[in-house]
Amino acid sequence: MFNPYEDIPDDREICKVADQLWGINGRSQMSLNLFDIIKGRRSVKEYSSREVSNDVLLRVLEAGRWAPSAHNAQPWRFIVIRDSALKQKLAENMANRWNEDMSKNGIPKEHRESLIKNSVERIGKAPVTIIACLTMEGMDKYPDDRRNNIEYAMAVQSVAASIQNMLLAAHSEGLGSCWLCAPLFCPDIVRKTLKIPEHVHPQALITLGYPAIKLNAPTRKPLEEIAYQNYWGYST
Repeated sequence: MFNPYEDIPDDREICKVADQLWGINGRSQMSLNLFDIIKGRRSVKEYSSREVSNDVLLRVLEAGRWAPSAHNAQPWRFIVIRDSALKQKLAENMANRWNEDMSKNGIPKEHRESLIKNSVERIGKAPVTIIACLTMEGMDKYPDDRRNNIEYAMAVQSVAASIQNMLLAAHSEGLGSCWLCAPLFCPDIVRKTLKIPEHVHPQALITLGYPAIKLNAPTRKPLEEIAYQNYWGYST
């Protein structure tokens, strides 16, 4: 009879394979508890000047590549930006659109300038910026808008899953990260700045780097407020 546990390797074998696959840091990464990684991740906005190696960056991208996706279409595409001048240009171009939007909301000029200054510096000073994009290539197509809109939502969920994978992988590598949705408010600006085709949709901007400061854990709603049993509102 087949024994599903018969060929499962012990921790030493797992770590050995991890060392072969991931290099000298594999052992420590594999020994990290998943919940420690999930609960330890923070949205980091200040980074040190320490360089992020290509090896580490590729592991983060590889984590994103292995996310689940609708139809296994893998609708994510990533643009990695290390060039300081390009990061600054992108940040300033997006900030100009944000300034217009805030002006429509009646936000005073002085406050807008302060917010824009902080935003541009945050993106420009991050060692690495990743633009996560969505493509509908590989997604199903229908003759009606209702189902096509659902397919688009499924693609958005898939890209979000890949981003979460990358954030967790980054934390496991000792990196900090921050997921920003700014490209959703100015996709035309992002496309023009980064030469992105019209059929590709910018979804998020992720900053990466080694944290300059240690952040405390944010508050979380208790489980009984967000999880129900069988029916809405019934406590678990």
